[in-house]
Amino acid sequence: MATTDYCKVLIVDDEILIRQGIKHFMDWEREGFHIVGEAANGKEALELIAELRPHIVITDIVMPVMDGEELTKQIKQQYPEIEVIILSSFGEFDYVRSTFQSGVADYILKPKLDIQHLLTVLKMTAERIPSLAAKKTEGSGYSPSLDRRLERLLSGYDADVKPEEVKAAFPHAYFCLAGFDARGLADGPLPVREKRSERLAHSFDTVLAGAVRRELPLEGPNRAFLINADRRTMDMLPEWARGAAGKLAEFGPRTPIAITAPFGDIGELHSAYNDSLLKLLGYSFYLPDRDVLLQSELPAAGPPVEAFHLNRFTEEFKRGQFRQAFGYLREHAQAMASAYTMDVFEFKSFLGNLVFNITVLLGNMAYDIKELEKNKYRYFKEIEDARFAAEALACLEGFIGEAEACIADKAAVPGNANMKKLLDYIHEHYAEPLNLTEMAKHFHFNPSYLSSYFSAHNNEGFVDYLHKVRIEKAEELLCKEDATISEIGGMVGYADHSYFCKVFKKLTGLSPSRYRRQFANEEKGQP
Repeated sequence: MATTDYCKVLIVDDEILIRQGIKHFMDWEREGFHIVGEAANGKEALELIAELRPHIVITDIVMPVMDGEELTKQIKQQYPEIEVIILSSFGEFDYVRSTFQSGVADYILKPKLDIQHLLTVLKMTAERIPSLAAKKTEGSGYSPSLDRRLERLLSGYDADVKPEEVKAAFPHAYFCLAGFDARGLADGPLPVREKRSERLAHSFDTVLAGAVRRELPLEGPNRAFLINADRRTMDMLPEWARGAAGKLAEFGPRTPIAITAPFGDIGELHSAYNDSLLKLLGYSFYLPDRDVLLQSELPAAGPPVEAFHLNRFTEEFKRGQFRQAFGYLREHAQAMASAYTMDVFEFKSFLGNLVFNITVLLGNMAYDIKELEKNKYRYFKEIEDARFAAEALACLEGFIGEAEACIADKAAVPGNANMKKLLDYIHEHYAEPLNLTEMAKHFHFNPSYLSSYFSAHNNEGFVDYLHKVRIEKAEELLCKEDATISEIGGMVGYADHSYFCKVFKKLTGLSPSRYRRQFANEEKGQP
């Protein structure tokens, strides 16, 4: 059956498991249907519809960005010939009724989603399309297309690919994958994207004459190609990739191309993509000066980056030692950015978490964080969207600059310099029998005035603040020291063991012994 004979179907659902379930648990082409694409929301779907022109759209009702109700309206206004089938839950009848008014063909309840029932609905819907006669190919001896089998292999499913079928389509002995991150390249109009594809195809056919290239069906920003060639042509791939990267740069931001090591069995497609190509594409985040990424040309990986000491950072921050705290953060983030094997998600999550934690810390310290609170979401998004580590670090630097301005505003208020001296003194002398009278004598204050001054310029009174500092230090010692609990209590300024345990439990919710056991279990990976 020719591709043009199939009824083309687009799946729209924000749940990837629903989309994958519909795609892979029936041989749709045997039934006369071809799944041409999938989208996670209505906005993505409309962009694909303009390019793919499906006959039928299967869409969920409740989705982010643009829901199924609005998508149906847009489809019927712009493409009245396209039929729509709604997936809904029991509680969404009002939405379904609204979409029927817009002209949907049918709806299916998600809790009762059955592939055979969906097939029946699809066939009934296809019969309503004047330009299409749905083919009944049951028992015709039809076998799925090779593209369909490759898609199943890529997704990790058994595809039952026959050796003679592979040999006919891929006559050479070796395979490899080549891919790139298309963010920034996919935003242009369709004619520009088509021209880019033409230029890539031309460069491939020119440099790698005789090689076979097939684009793989992927979700997300990555584009990847399965390449089949002889050994001599495989050796020319880096040359082709460097030229192709230059051509891509004409259409948007610099875009490195990753190439996996050759492999000889098409059955290795899933592992080559997940264990090799995706890792190389992740490395490109940290290696911005490389147009081509090959495993054999990667620099030596440095030692693992030491864990970030959040307690140290927080303690310096609370003591107003902002220059040291931010210096440590910058140094650690730069070290992470220099370790190209680090997981990109882990790196971005670390930066996002620090933006969040710093905002909370400043708020707890009575700084005016209205602007910082509002702008933190912009920093979250910029970090998430960063294509290279340097871009993500620039986002962090922008946030730190804003935080430092916030700190400087408060530092200009009279009295804050004196308060910092008081807090520093507590952090330096917490292990001593410190009290308000002794501290007032040291700073030549009247004790009652010092008490009211402390409360007016700090979120906590003197006694509460001293307890907090001591217990935070006790938590560290319980995790690191082998000393007894009674000894640790004395090390942080509590002569009375029972009183130490009482204060510790009040502030942490756990007794010192239970806190120590819980930390030990977490270190061993036990619940």
